Amino acid sequence: MRERDRAMAASKFQAFWNHPAGPKTIHFWAPAFKWGITIANLNDFSKPPEQISYPQQSALTISGLIWARYSSVITPKNWNLFSVSIGMASVSMCQLARKLEHEFSSKYRGAATE
Repeated sequence: MRERDRAMAASKFQAFWNHPAGPKTIHFWAPAFKWGITIANLNDFSKPPEQISYPQQSALTISGLIWARYSSVITPKNWNLFSVSIGMASVSMCQLARKLEHEFSSKYRGAATE
């Protein structure tokens, strides 16, 4: 049983290694490094909402959605690119929501105190 499991794991690794979007290609490494943008955007949750940029977060959202769509229609399907693009779009949408909530709550707080 152990030998069979080992052989199956080796064959799955071989399939991953030799995949057209596997680690021997740029189609693997470009999305892998693109996670850095998403992680940096996650770190921006510690920033105050006033410092969030509408143009930057909008561009990240739109490009994430475009690349997610593209990665799902190309051959071979690049699930690594799909996952990082969805992650990027999700985080940037959350940042946009933070900025909008802050601006609207500030606006209403200011109107209530006048």
